[in-house]
Amino acid sequence: MSAKPNAATTTARTTGTPRERVLLNSARNGDGEAFGRLIEPYRFDLLAHCYRMLGSYADAEDVLQETLLRAWRGLSKFEERSSPRSWLFRIATNACLRAIERRPKRVLPIDFAPAADPHDGLAEAVTEPIWLEPYPDTRLGLDSPAGPEVRYEQREAVELAFIAALQHLPARQRAALILRDVLGFSAREAAAVLETTPVSIDSALQRAHKTVAERMPGRSQQHTLHHLGDDELRRLVGRYIDAWERNDVDTVVSMLAEDARMTMPPLPTWFSGRDRIAAFLRRYALADIKRWRLIPTSANGQPALAGYLWESQTAAYRPYCLYVLTLREAQIAEITAFVTPETFQRFGLPE
Repeated sequence: MSAKPNAATTTARTTGTPRERVLLNSARNGDGEAFGRLIEPYRFDLLAHCYRMLGSYADAEDVLQETLLRAWRGLSKFEERSSPRSWLFRIATNACLRAIERRPKRVLPIDFAPAADPHDGLAEAVTEPIWLEPYPDTRLGLDSPAGPEVRYEQREAVELAFIAALQHLPARQRAALILRDVLGFSAREAAAVLETTPVSIDSALQRAHKTVAERMPGRSQQHTLHHLGDDELRRLVGRYIDAWERNDVDTVVSMLAEDARMTMPPLPTWFSGRDRIAAFLRRYALADIKRWRLIPTSANGQPALAGYLWESQTAAYRPYCLYVLTLREAQIAEITAFVTPETFQRFGLPE
C-alpha cells in the first residue's frame, strides 16, 4: 500500500498553496475563522492518521483536538519551511507518539487469548482500554472531490487487518510506515517529522514492512469487494441480515468460510471454525429467546451491521453491538462483533 501523489500534489505539499499562505497570515493575526479554513481540508486525514497510530477512535479524537490546539498556539513559530499539511502531520504524529507511551497496545481478542470452546462459557469482559475500536467510514471524508483511486486507498488504509497489524509495530516504525506508505511523505519529509535521518526512515520502513506482511491476508478487503461487486455484496449482506433476524443459525453458518473466526471485544472469548461458531450462535447470540434487528452500515472500509437487541423491559430494540464483516471471495472469513453500543453515536446510528 502506497500513496502516489502527482507533481502538483508534491509541490503543494512542500510549499503550501497561495490560498494557504493567505489564511496562515490571517490566522497569525488572531483570525480564528481563517485558522479553521486552513486546517479544515486536513481534518479527516488527521483523524484517520491518529486512528492508524492509536487503534482507537476515541483516542484519535482526543489527540486530534490536542493537535489543533498546539497548532493554533504554535502559529508564530511555524517558519513555512514545509507546507501546513506537513506541519500539521508532524504535530499530530508526535502527539500520537506521546500518547502511545502512556497507554497499552490496542489489540483484537485473537492477539489476546487462544480460541475458546463455546461449551466452556464466555469469559468476563476486559474493560481496560486495550481493544481495537471500529472506525466509521463517514469520517474518511469520502464525499470529497478525490478520485476513485484515492477513495479506494483511503478505505484500504483503515481496514481492520491493517490497523491490527500496525499495532504490533514499535511506535516509530508505525509512524514511518504510515507517513511513507499511506500519506506519501518522502523519506526526507518523514525524517523531518520524526527528527531522524532518511536512512533511518528507510531502515525502519523495511522492518515495518516485514512485520505487517506477516500479519496481512493475501488480498485487501477493497480488492475482494471490488471483485465481488456492489450487487453481489448487497445480496450477501441482505441474506445475512435475513438469517440473523430469523435466528437461522444454519444459514448464517453456511455463509462462513470453513476456518472463519468470530471475535467479540471487549470479551476476550473468540471462536475459530464453523462448528464452534455455530455452537456459540445456538447457545448465545441466536438462541430462540433473542430478537434482533440489523441495520447495514460500513466501518473500516468494510461492510458492517448495527445490531439491535430486543429489550422486554422497555419494549424496544436497543443498540448492542456493531458487526464488521471480513470477506474472502463470497464467504465471510471473520465476524468482529464490537460489543460497545456507545460506538453507535459515532456512526450516526439511531438509539
